[in-house]
Amino acid sequence: MSFVSTASFSSDAPTAGLPQALNLDWRDALRLSLTPSVGLLAQKALLDAFGAADQVFAQSEEALREVVSVAQAQALQTLPPDFEQACARILDWLAQAREPIAREVWHWGHPRYPTGLTLLDDPPCVLFAQGQLHKPCLNGVAVVGSRNPTPQGKENARRFAQVLQGWGCCIVSGLAMGIDAAAHEGALAHAAHNGCPTVAVVGTGLDRVYPRQHHRLAHEVAAQGWLLSELLPGTAPLPHHFPMRNRLIAGLSQGVLVVEAALASGSLITAELALSQGKEVFAIPGSIHSMLSRGCHALLKQGAKLVESAHDVWEELPSAIGAAPHSAPAHSAPLHGEPEQTLPARSWQGLEQQVFTALQNTPLNLEALLLQLGASLESVLLALQSLEDTGHVQAMPGGLYQSVV
Repeated sequence: MSFVSTASFSSDAPTAGLPQALNLDWRDALRLSLTPSVGLLAQKALLDAFGAADQVFAQSEEALREVVSVAQAQALQTLPPDFEQACARILDWLAQAREPIAREVWHWGHPRYPTGLTLLDDPPCVLFAQGQLHKPCLNGVAVVGSRNPTPQGKENARRFAQVLQGWGCCIVSGLAMGIDAAAHEGALAHAAHNGCPTVAVVGTGLDRVYPRQHHRLAHEVAAQGWLLSELLPGTAPLPHHFPMRNRLIAGLSQGVLVVEAALASGSLITAELALSQGKEVFAIPGSIHSMLSRGCHALLKQGAKLVESAHDVWEELPSAIGAAPHSAPAHSAPLHGEPEQTLPARSWQGLEQQVFTALQNTPLNLEALLLQLGASLESVLLALQSLEDTGHVQAMPGGLYQSVV
């Protein structure tokens, strides 16, 4: 898998100073996370047994052997070879913080370490956080899906996120192309007003932005919410980082909404992790002819809740006590995923309006379109060509067509 180059995360505001950088209470947790042969499961076992990382290193080798293997207990007796270098990188990252965007290192036991992550079998010992970190992440809902969605899929992600964020849910996603970006953009519409952050869990160090095109979006998320990573500053985007970060997205959330996903989508990993954690999984259905609907349909067959509106999500959340909201917040999009408007039919031929309407909610291929409309091949092709020329229909991979609203 190839990646585009990453961009540096910076700000032009004055330096915030060094008080954060002088706080070194994360060093023991970092040492534990870097100890060779002591993986995430062993780290969790040690923390469960002894309560905190500094207490792990206060134990004798014999006491450690009661929890981990002999080789792991011996490895814990010496500093990891890259420990001091990693500390220097973190201190440099902290020292470059710019107001009003805070930078912090959260370790097991830190007051801001998310409670939901402590319930994982393999939580990170150390988390790097950047943004408006005084805002708590409450009622988390993950919104995930394809990196190459349909136009309607992106619009659904944006609108669901906007409405749920307006109701006080914290929208969590991964800052990836497509559905992730649309979810963050929708959530940002309310994040400044209701004190509820949108959280982007990334697969790089927080001094980098991936993909590069999301440099501005990352700044907007940090200005209103959180950027979160378990990876050291300076860490490049590598393929195995992204499935790992999916467990954090699920752990921060009470439920996961899958908007569009193919059967091989990483979004299904997030959904499966959520199910294993006892969380709710929601899926928006689509056309049986669309590859991007097959992942959602697979989840529905496994028991995910079919959702058509933000209300369908809200009523299943543990925090939804009493009556759920019945209307969208001020200035938000409608609850449902339908487009807000259609283009006036009077400027079109009758078949063009029919084609546009047929493709408005679901991408279809030519064969399915012909079956649905009952029109001739030549007339449908002419209507499609006219709509494409005017920008009202978009051709997509796999021979599909989608209306553009």
